Amino acid sequence: MNQDLQGKTAIITGASRGIGLGIAQELIERGAKVCLTARTAETLQQVVKAFPEDSAIFVAGKSHDPSHRREVLNAVATKFGGLDILVNNAGINPVYGHLADLDLNAARKVFEVNVFGTLAWTQEVLRHPGLNFRQRGGRIVNLSSVTGERPSPNIGLYGVSKAAVSHLTRTLAVELGPEVRVNAVAPALVKTNFAKALYEGREEDVTSQYPLGRLGTPEDIAKAVGYLASDDSTWVTGQVINLDGGLIVAGGRA
Repeated sequence: MNQDLQGKTAIITGASRGIGLGIAQELIERGAKVCLTARTAETLQQVVKAFPEDSAIFVAGKSHDPSHRREVLNAVATKFGGLDILVNNAGINPVYGHLADLDLNAARKVFEVNVFGTLAWTQEVLRHPGLNFRQRGGRIVNLSSVTGERPSPNIGLYGVSKAAVSHLTRTLAVELGPEVRVNAVAPALVKTNFAKALYEGREEDVTSQYPLGRLGTPEDIAKAVGYLASDDSTWVTGQVINLDGGLIVAGGRA
């Protein structure tokens, strides 16, 4: 693999497993130094130990906690001397069912993490004096979802929150250019523990909707994030790239 991210530094939220971990592996393989965040310190410690020496650090905490965000940004400024790439991957989906029956406190929590958390990380990265994010030509990649484009059964609120992330991405791209590029990837169903309830025990039936004949993998998403974080995409901003194996164009839904 080429080392096109050599000398770049990245923060990846929600990076202890699944898509976030896949993104961390991709960016490190391309030469970047990364800071991984997630809730559990023990898991992050094991993940970082498996990476090449001095390629990664971790800070455990809740992505929507302001004190955690400050700790992460200070650690990156001290260890790496600046920041080039922010990947807003952390997200939750603790509710299942129809919107008409939804507990509004649970709905607020989804938006707190998926939408306000994404905006808060962006704001604080831009403001931190030790990161020089604008001056370094920062790149932000947000994790949206095809459920933000087409309603999916029983995960409607998650889709609503991801639709907000997609529009947030486009709006930030307009506001932050030309110094900072902002894009998003919008996966369909990816084989992770996070999404297991949506395909476990019926994968063949679910997969039949996809023209490419399979579900996504974390590596599929990571490759696209690597592109958007690299200089190969210097004329790309405000885009939400569907990564769905052809699902949407075939009339399916996640």
